[in-house]
Amino acid sequence: MTNRAFLTTAAAALALAGCSFGGKVPDKLLTLSATQPPAASAGAPAAANAVIVAAPSLPEMLRNNRIPVQSSETEVAYLKDAQWVSNPDRLFRQVLADVITARTGRATFDPLSTSAEASARLGGRLSQFGLDARTMEAVAAYDAVLARGGATETRRFETRIPVGAAERNIVAPALNQAANQIAGEVADWVGAR
Repeated sequence: MTNRAFLTTAAAALALAGCSFGGKVPDKLLTLSATQPPAASAGAPAAANAVIVAAPSLPEMLRNNRIPVQSSETEVAYLKDAQWVSNPDRLFRQVLADVITARTGRATFDPLSTSAEASARLGGRLSQFGLDARTMEAVAAYDAVLARGGATETRRFETRIPVGAAERNIVAPALNQAANQIAGEVADWVGAR
């Protein structure tokens, strides 16, 4: 290898060493948690009255661990220094499951980790989960599909929480509040006979 080729290769290696593929990770990651967690129960949950809660599908802008900021019908950015510990479909699914169990007393299962039969199956699409910069609101919208007793029902749940600034310590708690509000409404719908 000539000196010139060696220097070119060394310079390229040094340039890559300073790069961070995927950007800087914030010092703290965000999560969602149920404000009404299920009570601890003794023994195995009864599958006969259980609900299988699937993670919702996501539009492209939510298929990552960032918080989208919608500034117009055609423009989306991501909130600075704000990243979830996982994609929002998994986090939202856990809040739904916890709140459904807490409010209805029914066991909930993840379809990816069980083969149990259940009396109902909940799925859907988390179509919005971020900040609407035009109205300064944290927005969550869940298009739910509930299959039970041989019938399938659909229903849209949406909530908007006003926020004072586009900052992670303000937007993330508002999205957690929105997720819990929707989960409570879904739990009441699932629990209704």
